[in-house]
Amino acid sequence: MEENTQTISTISPAAQSAQTMADLLSAGAEIKVLKTGDMVEGTLISVGKNEVYVDLEGYGVGVVRGRELYDDEATLNSLKPGDKIFVSVVEPENKEGIAELSLRQAGQERVWQTLRSKLESKEVVRTKILEANKGGLMVEINNVLGFLPVSQLSLEHYPRVEDGDKNKILQVLQSYVGQLFDVQIITADSNEEKLIVSEKAVYEKEVEQKLGELKIGQVVEGTVTGVVDFGAFVKFGDLEGLVHISELAWQRIENPKDIIRVGQKVQAKVISIDKGRVSLSIKQLQPDPWLEAVKKYQIGQKVTGKVTKIMPFGVFVELDKDIQGLAHIMELSHDAIKNAEEVLKAGEEKEFKIISIEPAEHRLGLSLKALHETSKKKAEDTQAELAAKNSASGKSEEVSPENQPEEKPPVPGEEAKS
Repeated sequence: MEENTQTISTISPAAQSAQTMADLLSAGAEIKVLKTGDMVEGTLISVGKNEVYVDLEGYGVGVVRGRELYDDEATLNSLKPGDKIFVSVVEPENKEGIAELSLRQAGQERVWQTLRSKLESKEVVRTKILEANKGGLMVEINNVLGFLPVSQLSLEHYPRVEDGDKNKILQVLQSYVGQLFDVQIITADSNEEKLIVSEKAVYEKEVEQKLGELKIGQVVEGTVTGVVDFGAFVKFGDLEGLVHISELAWQRIENPKDIIRVGQKVQAKVISIDKGRVSLSIKQLQPDPWLEAVKKYQIGQKVTGKVTKIMPFGVFVELDKDIQGLAHIMELSHDAIKNAEEVLKAGEEKEFKIISIEPAEHRLGLSLKALHETSKKKAEDTQAELAAKNSASGKSEEVSPENQPEEKPPVPGEEAKS
C-alpha cells in the first residue's frame, strides 16, 4: 500500500488546541458517545502505511490499522483524503483516546449502500443468471445474491406455458442460466438481506410510451405466444395482450386450444388498457351470429339440439356451430327433479321448444316440458268435449259397481210385518 500522509482537518482551531475534555466542551465541540459495533460514516483524514485516520464528525477521530488495512487494501487504494467512508467501531476509545475502527466489518454496509444508490438512480445493471427455480432466477450484484421473480421478467423472457405447468415453466427458466440480463434493482434491504431485481422495469418507460399510443378499438396484428386455460396471449410489436376465452369466438368454448395455437397469426381488437395490461378480442372482428339468430329461430319453434354440458342449473344445448341455448332445470320436466341427468345425458340429441330469444344478451331459452304441454292440453280438451256431448244427449254418467248405493240389511222382525 502506498503511503499517503496528506491530511485534512474538520476540527475548529479552538478544539484542536484543547488538551482536556473540559477544554473541548468550552471550545464548543459537539461530543457524542460511540459504542462497540456502531456503524458510522466518516471523512478520510490520512492514509499511511500502517494506519488510516478517519474524522468521525461529532465523535472525534478514529484509526484503522493492523489486518484491517490489508483485508480491504483494494478499497483503501481507491480512496483519498476527504472521501466519505463507512467504518464500524471495534473499541470506542483506546489508550491514545481515539476510537479503534474496522473497515472489514463495515464492508457489507458499503455494499448495500452502493445497491441502494443503484436503486434510487434506477441504474441498469447487467448480471449473469446463476440458477433457476420455479419462482424465478438467481443473480449476483456486488457479490450479493439477488432474486429475479418470474413476474418481473421482460416480455421476451416471460415463460408462456400451456396449462401453467410449473415443471415446464422451470424448464424454460433453466434455459436462461448463464445468460446476461439487464435489470434494475427494485428492493435493497440490508436488514433482511433482501435484493430483488426486475428485468421488465428496464423497458418500463418504453412500454408506457407505446401503451400511450395504443387506442381502444384499434385493430392489431400479432402472433399467439401462449395458450392457457383462460385464453391466449398475443404479441404485437413490442407489446403483448390477453385474449380472454370469452373473447376468442362467439360460440361457447371449453378449451382455447381447440380453436387457437401458439405461433398462429391473428388480428385482434384492443378492448381495454388497464394498469399496463392490454385486453384483446378476436371475436369482435367477426360477424355476430346472434344478430342473425332472430331470423333463423323464433319463439315457439321446435328445434333439435345436442346436449353439450350439464350444469346444476340446467343444460347447454348446441343448435348449430355458433348458437347454444340453455334449458333450465325447471324446463326439463313437469315433475320435480334434482338433477338434469335424471332427464338428459351429455352428447344426447333431443328436440326442444324455443321459449325465449335475447340476441343482444346472447341468450336463447329452451324447454323440454313445453313440448308435452300441447298433447296434455289436447287430451284435456277432448275429455271436456266428450263430457259436454254426453250432457247434451241426456246421458248420465254410468255408475260403476263401486259407486252403487250400499244395500242395508233387513231389521229383525221386519219380514214378519211384511
